[in-house]
Amino acid sequence: MDAFSNQAVSSRENLKPSFTDKLQILLPKLLLAPSVLLTVVFVYGFIIWTAVLSLTKSKMLPRYDFVGFANYEKLFGLDRWQTAYQNLIIFGVMFIVIAIVVGTLLAIFLDQKIRMEGVLRTIYLYPMALSLIVTGTAWKWILNPEVGIQSIVQSLGFTSFEFSWLTNPDLVIYTVVIAAVWQSAGFVMALMLAGLRSVDSSIIKAAQIDGASLPTIYWKIIMPLMRPIFFSSFIILSHLAIKSFDLVMALTAGGPGYSSDLPATFMYTYTFARSQIGVGTASAIITLMGFLALLIPYLYSELRSKK
Repeated sequence: MDAFSNQAVSSRENLKPSFTDKLQILLPKLLLAPSVLLTVVFVYGFIIWTAVLSLTKSKMLPRYDFVGFANYEKLFGLDRWQTAYQNLIIFGVMFIVIAIVVGTLLAIFLDQKIRMEGVLRTIYLYPMALSLIVTGTAWKWILNPEVGIQSIVQSLGFTSFEFSWLTNPDLVIYTVVIAAVWQSAGFVMALMLAGLRSVDSSIIKAAQIDGASLPTIYWKIIMPLMRPIFFSSFIILSHLAIKSFDLVMALTAGGPGYSSDLPATFMYTYTFARSQIGVGTASAIITLMGFLALLIPYLYSELRSKK
């Protein structure tokens, strides 16, 4: 009996995890803990703090005299905010649609297994490697009426030619679209090309045997299979559009006047330049809500498809 109990005790001791086993379980958590803590504090913590400040009377420095939704009422009464949000709609729609169309066409072109594909792919992707400040500065020179496209064409003898979008309040937002598409179309191309290369070639061969033309194959067979990639591109480009700041500041600085303002530049101007933290943080929260309105349906569809 004693031998049996001793054997049971020893077996229980063997079942207990050793220090090494405990360390292997604990070590990943210890390594991730600093990152999780920093994310909680400096991302979610600052989001909550921003939301709190948007309900206060903060001006140059944070103050905790709560005024409810007065800053939001003031925000939506500002003509500059309405201009910034209208610009975001114009810029966002045109930027997303054109970048996806151009990126898809470039991907289809490269999918034909042409010569020097690697070189062309690098050229198309190169703008994405540049910072938005560099992109904005370069396009500011290109579109400048005095030294850019207008000046070059006029020097060729077409003296009546005008391309002064950069100084035209009604057209300046479209210069931001041009620069943003140039920057991001190559990135969309890379996503689309990866998707095209993942399509089963037997499907394409079967369609060709049935007599389908190449445009028909792409339009009716391949493009429907690319819906997840289109949706991912839409979410990524939407995120880039909503948080656009560097590009606008380098290209137009929000001008002429505030005709090319976007919510991100509006928030920066009111928070730091005009020392109206309450209004600036209110605009930041509204911008965040706009992005969540796009992100939540995407996450819901992803989780639903996994179930």
